[in-house]
Amino acid sequence: MGLSELWFVLVAVLFIGFFFLEGFDFGVGMATRFVARNDLERRMMINTIGPFWDANEVWLLTGGGAIFAAFPHWYATMFSGYYIPLVFVLLALIGRGVAFEFRGKVQHASWAKSWDWVVFLGSLLPPFLFGVLFTSMLRGMPIDENMNIHASFSDYVNVYSVVGGVTITLLCFLHGLLFLTLKTVGELQARARHMAKTVVYVVIASLAVFTCLSYVETDLFTVRPGVTIPLVAAIVVCYGLGIVFLKKHRDGWSFIMSGLGIALTVTTIFTALFPRVMISSLGSAYNLTVYNASSGHYSLKVMTIVAVTLLPFVLGYQIWSYYVFRKRVDGKGMIY
Repeated sequence: MGLSELWFVLVAVLFIGFFFLEGFDFGVGMATRFVARNDLERRMMINTIGPFWDANEVWLLTGGGAIFAAFPHWYATMFSGYYIPLVFVLLALIGRGVAFEFRGKVQHASWAKSWDWVVFLGSLLPPFLFGVLFTSMLRGMPIDENMNIHASFSDYVNVYSVVGGVTITLLCFLHGLLFLTLKTVGELQARARHMAKTVVYVVIASLAVFTCLSYVETDLFTVRPGVTIPLVAAIVVCYGLGIVFLKKHRDGWSFIMSGLGIALTVTTIFTALFPRVMISSLGSAYNLTVYNASSGHYSLKVMTIVAVTLLPFVLGYQIWSYYVFRKRVDGKGMIY
């Protein structure tokens, strides 16, 4: 494996980590509108992700930085072509982070309610927009010989990309509900588990529709069928086992199955892309690949040395933080 291929794998791993970790943050934020019945329960739900959400977002920042450094042409084409949706992602993430801190600064119902809506929308929009982004990339965008995107509204928003956005959003919502079963107690935990038992079937239905559309709209099942088809089968198995574990109240295993389902879904997308990083609908000659979009060998070599040196410290810190804040949130001694 060359350095270009290695960094494509590293970018994929970073986005897998982002959707696995930040996915339950998004899910908890969405669940605040459906599971919580009062302000205390919303505060409890927010506190379950309080120690983690900002560190989890680092995976996205690192992924974007890795694309910028390792594949500058990919970065330039994607970030300019998807400028508007990425701006909305950024604003949603900023608003959500501010809402976590500001909702408790004023003891007034309308103040907290307003920020609760910001938490909800800031948790709903990013996974949906990322789903639209990745599925439209998988379908192909009108990229010319100069690596510029000349797209119309229908290239971004169409049946396939919207279904992809909804599917990613539902995956995160279920992931968040299952995280709540691990981090809460009593009625709140029971409600989260009960809703997860319903949502998991909606997730499976959405994945089925998305898979059928992928067969029609993309080359996901033909470019590398020996890998993508088993991956899709593994996703089905994960959520099937998730249903079994949910019925048995094996919350930890349900959460693991949900996380594996998300990880395998993102893996399938990157596997279907490789060695392409962006597909041109104008012809395969205009595809961006790990070879024509990458930095020079020396840059990739230096980046690899730095990454290998620093990555263990970053992972160690994040693992330690999860260990320190491993206890459930029960509402006692709540800090607003």
